[in-house]
Amino acid sequence: MSALDVVARVVLPLDGDLDVLPLYVDGRHVQEPVAADEPPPPSLPSDQHPDQVLGRRSYRVPAGGGTSFGTYLNAFPASYWRRWTGVREVVLRVRTSGRGVLMVYRSSARGASARVTSCRLEGDVTHELRLPLDTFADGGWYWFDLVAGDEDLVLEQADWAAPVDDDGPRPAGGTTVGITTFDRPSSCAALLAQLGAADELADVLDEVLVVDQGTRTVEADPGFEEAQRLLGDRLRVIRQPNLGGSGGFSRAMLETLDAGRSEHVLLLDDDVVCEPEGIARAVAFARHCRRPTVVGGHMFSMHERSVLHAVAEVVRPWQFRWAPAGPSVHDHDLARRTLRGTPWLHRRLHADYTGWWMCLVPVTVLRDVGLSLPFFIKWDDAEFGLRAGAAGHPTVSLPGAAVWHVPWTDKDDSTDWQAYFHARNRIVAALLHSRYDRGGRLVRESLLVSVKHVLAMQYGAAALRTRALRDVLRGPEALHPELGSTLAEVRRLRAGHDDARVRPDAHDFEPVTPRQRRRREPATTAPAGRLGTVLAGGAGLVHQARPVPPRAVEAPEHELAAADAKWWSLARMDSALVATADGSGLAWLRRSRGEAARATAEAVAVHRELLQRWPELASRYRGALPELTGEDAWRRTLGMDRR
Repeated sequence: MSALDVVARVVLPLDGDLDVLPLYVDGRHVQEPVAADEPPPPSLPSDQHPDQVLGRRSYRVPAGGGTSFGTYLNAFPASYWRRWTGVREVVLRVRTSGRGVLMVYRSSARGASARVTSCRLEGDVTHELRLPLDTFADGGWYWFDLVAGDEDLVLEQADWAAPVDDDGPRPAGGTTVGITTFDRPSSCAALLAQLGAADELADVLDEVLVVDQGTRTVEADPGFEEAQRLLGDRLRVIRQPNLGGSGGFSRAMLETLDAGRSEHVLLLDDDVVCEPEGIARAVAFARHCRRPTVVGGHMFSMHERSVLHAVAEVVRPWQFRWAPAGPSVHDHDLARRTLRGTPWLHRRLHADYTGWWMCLVPVTVLRDVGLSLPFFIKWDDAEFGLRAGAAGHPTVSLPGAAVWHVPWTDKDDSTDWQAYFHARNRIVAALLHSRYDRGGRLVRESLLVSVKHVLAMQYGAAALRTRALRDVLRGPEALHPELGSTLAEVRRLRAGHDDARVRPDAHDFEPVTPRQRRRREPATTAPAGRLGTVLAGGAGLVHQARPVPPRAVEAPEHELAAADAKWWSLARMDSALVATADGSGLAWLRRSRGEAARATAEAVAVHRELLQRWPELASRYRGALPELTGEDAWRRTLGMDRR
């Protein structure tokens, strides 16, 4: 005999948001019934309306209309379950009232769909369909459509379940949620309330830990009282100094290990909006995995809520940089091209790591490979995924589990103070995990990034990168002791440069005064191909050697949107007002021959030393890794050894 373990519920949004509705239901790809005993509707509407949402799990299909649940948040990612779990069939249970037709479909890895079965619906009825997973080796989903007859058809509820043996082993323990927050009290309190109000998480969450590292505490926010009421004694707030994401998440990991109650720790950013059902799905998936597996959630854009910003992420070994896993792409709008119209989403994607905006980690993995590296921010999640994978613990970026988050394209994190952590932590991660003797193309690519900052008059960003590499050359010994002090030093270093002096309005600067004589305007489109890039770089270098016109120092010559402020444009300018990526202000960039020459020489020297010392540094960092990520070192850094 087998019991059924519900692993995914069909859910619906309750806020009436038209932007997210296409992630749950689809009216454009419903096929009309073709069997003789199935009543063909007169027409199938192309759009669904929020008024059809009757509840969290209930939906009304108007008479003569149809709705497909072959959507990102309600289809079943069969290939992922086939590959990573021991489940060999899934049971679809659909309860409806009214008259109509239920049709079940499956897709291939190419995105081609085929009908599996269909059945008539009459009155209040529940259909239970057993669907095999044996043909989903490299991709494919299951889903169902509903078509109403001559009266409304109501989906009362539906779910996907995995058969389990009655006498089989049951996984013990639930999940602890770890949220690291810094001065985002309102966002954090709203997230806590969302977790507390979710019925599907009532039996999933053991504890919700908030590691508050800010000066504006979440407990002081007006929304915290409601969150505390909903979560009750499952909510705990821990105050500690600002040690970045790695310090906050490592604290959550340690607290989970010490409690000895949970099977997993779920890491969440403080400024996300979650789909609680996605958390329940991630936990269910992890419990059925054949080996301890890190399970990640996808990221939707907070600003364009139907846009799937990040799916599965890999680290390209030769360049050692982040990239979307092929054939996926960033920023795919599921309102324009739904799941059924996006072939690459039907492929089962490989991931090297998952972002810590939503990441479920089994405690057995923590005991095996350790906690986060003391990176403060950036690359801590990628390095952890690579380390876990090397120890035999895969990362799965699971469709249907996702959060909404501000996309990184709306941030200046490659040019502001975060540029230091980008550069340092990428190099350290490569020293630990690169398969090449001297990091492949990484050192050369890193130098080119620094030179591009110089060409773009971003001397502060270039200085931060040089400081970052010098710190790498010092070795791993300072990572823990300086975790809490590096940020202040980095901010002071950057503050002395023009690209750090951001003001809210263009009127805060001298009026833009274009040069009267200019043979040609600087390029605003990307150079074409490698030759075009070389030519653009050469022209930029030639321009750096020319004297700076006095008027460029006295007033900006251009005003650029953030999207146009690329190195190939700025490299031909002498001064420009440049907007920040989030639109909150502008900085006046001014060319300086002295600063450019000094920054370039420093960048070349530090990269040359890094390349020469790579084998020795790789040996030192790899030897220190168990200590850096170990519980004892983190307890000392967090002050937990003095309890």
